[in-house]
Amino acid sequence: MTLPPTMRALVVEALAADFAGCAVREVATPSPGPGEVLVRVRAASVNFPDLLMTRGEYQFRPPLPFTPGLDLCGEVAALGEGVTAFQVGDAVVGGARLGGFAQYAVLAAESLKPKPARLSFAEGAAYGAAYLTAYVALVRRARLEPGEWVLVHGAAGGVGLAAVDLAKALGARVIAASASDAKLERVQALYAPDAVVNVTGGFRERVKEITGGRGADVIYDPVGGDVFDESVRCIAFDGRLLAVGFTSGRIPTLSVNMPLIKGFSVMGVRAGEYGRQFPDKGRENAEAVWRMADEGVIRPHVHAELPLDRWREAFALLAGRKVVGKAVIVP
Repeated sequence: MTLPPTMRALVVEALAADFAGCAVREVATPSPGPGEVLVRVRAASVNFPDLLMTRGEYQFRPPLPFTPGLDLCGEVAALGEGVTAFQVGDAVVGGARLGGFAQYAVLAAESLKPKPARLSFAEGAAYGAAYLTAYVALVRRARLEPGEWVLVHGAAGGVGLAAVDLAKALGARVIAASASDAKLERVQALYAPDAVVNVTGGFRERVKEITGGRGADVIYDPVGGDVFDESVRCIAFDGRLLAVGFTSGRIPTLSVNMPLIKGFSVMGVRAGEYGRQFPDKGRENAEAVWRMADEGVIRPHVHAELPLDRWREAFALLAGRKVVGKAVIVP
């Protein structure tokens, strides 16, 4: 395969609000090193860490300039020395901390897997980080059991919708929560949760009613702020409250007398860091998520596919919480 000397990529040149430091540029096409694969990117999904990194507000702060993009799907364009697991032309899915929003990206061969045949390129790009986060949260951290009640906040967003889908697949009873009736209708149509709750004006009494007064055994919270505060009031004894993120913009605090009295745990969830701390388990997590996608047990939902020139629109969809599932950039 003849590779072009340059490619188009979204480049973060300065850390600034409103994505002012981002621009599509013509840059040199990268080459894979030993153990690496060059992928012709066919689709890359937009995640909140991508947005935060453009402002320098994420835990990982790469040096400038850089190209964001965690999750991608595409075709193998070139192989680095020592790579034997793939051939040029193979359809693959994978992820790294950077590089997805470009026509070509270099990834470690070990971070790639064959694209599940059931999924389109856009769907392949949409499931990696979201479902891996849901898997680490529900399986590794909460140790979810079939029949338990799971309250999923931000249920229409990428990581929330993945949690709804995965929790159903694991045999849990799922309450999907959002501040939008229209989004909840869409979630209901896509994944048929056992109940839906609009959090506007409060939700704890409704959650208790649905669960027979017990409260939710597991609460999956990528929102934080007031949602976290009220979740403390409707969690079951011996429950697990999963702190996944703070899309509300406020990091909440908790008086420890509450988990003491109610006997619940608060668990932090960082799927990528979990894999770095426990590499064997990290590989098992990725394999489990890939296998479920390949078998059709889980199915990501793509809200919109937009070309690279419309990256700002894709970012705005996520930042404005207008997405049900994932917005995907097609370079």
